[in-house]
Amino acid sequence: MQVEEIIKGITPINRSIETAAWDKINNKTKPLGSLGQLEKVAVQMSMLKGNLNPALNKRILCVFAGDHGITEEMVSAYPQEVTAQMVFNFLNGGAAINVLCRHYGIDLNIIDMGVNYDFASNTGVIDKKVKRGTNNFLKEASMSREEALTSIQNGIDVFNEIHNKGSMDIIGVGDMGIGNTTSASAIICAITGESPARIAGRGTGINDNTLQKKIETIKRALQIHNINSKDALDVLQKVGGFEIGGITGTILSAAYKKIPIVLDGIITTAGALLAYLFNPFIKDYLFAGHRSVEKGHNIALKFMGLSPILDLHMRLGEGTGAALAMDIIDVSCKIMCEMASFDEAKVDTAL
Repeated sequence: MQVEEIIKGITPINRSIETAAWDKINNKTKPLGSLGQLEKVAVQMSMLKGNLNPALNKRILCVFAGDHGITEEMVSAYPQEVTAQMVFNFLNGGAAINVLCRHYGIDLNIIDMGVNYDFASNTGVIDKKVKRGTNNFLKEASMSREEALTSIQNGIDVFNEIHNKGSMDIIGVGDMGIGNTTSASAIICAITGESPARIAGRGTGINDNTLQKKIETIKRALQIHNINSKDALDVLQKVGGFEIGGITGTILSAAYKKIPIVLDGIITTAGALLAYLFNPFIKDYLFAGHRSVEKGHNIALKFMGLSPILDLHMRLGEGTGAALAMDIIDVSCKIMCEMASFDEAKVDTAL
């Protein structure tokens, strides 16, 4: 399906069982509201699944990789070559996201959206490359409008290909791309109107001087490009990344199929912000996996009205926060399904 058709086809979550879901969770053997956000997650999952016994049997996580021309401005602690090297680390099972996916039984998919390296067809990488990296958005637009559309369409296509292979109860999104916190920060600034000083963080662990350079780079880029803050495609084209476009496309397609989506950190949330700009109903299908220490992440989440499930002071990316949060979501579903009610346990209710 094409991008416009997907966007128009996304509808709000069905809230017809919301009252029944709250009644069920409120009548569990616990003080009212004592399980906090676990209760909200359980109710949202019930609505998403359309029944009062939601379950997560099949979990998918997709890591989207791409390179960024903005690395020419020395805004990262690592050289661009690390993107491809880390993709190989994913393929060899040695990254943090591999450990978490093995531990939680999550199917991991690595998608090349625009890495400045051509992976052999037998490596296991899903090839959705638009081209080998974006342009330096301090000198010109990150990509053409056609390339921006292609990146979103490729994200839609990869979701549909995975979805068509079998059942899927939830999907998490992750990222890999040296320089992509600069791109994500620029996207968040463009959409929210916040200043680069409030949004840009240390990314890969940059020092004070590099952070100031990163802030100034984003500030100058926003001044150079006449970005329409209401046009997601324009934002993506001017300062985005191919992997961010892929994340946007997958989020759109998952919401169209009414599949819950778990975000990771600032990069995937920038992709979600673009999807939200396309169609605000996206929010109903999103879970914010965690709160990154990247300053702009929390601002982007608040813009969409999302509350993070975890806060572990992380800023790794790769989908690690999403993978961890999936288990919390699973536990929330199990509480809804397995925890006894006051009547079942023959426990007196509150006075």
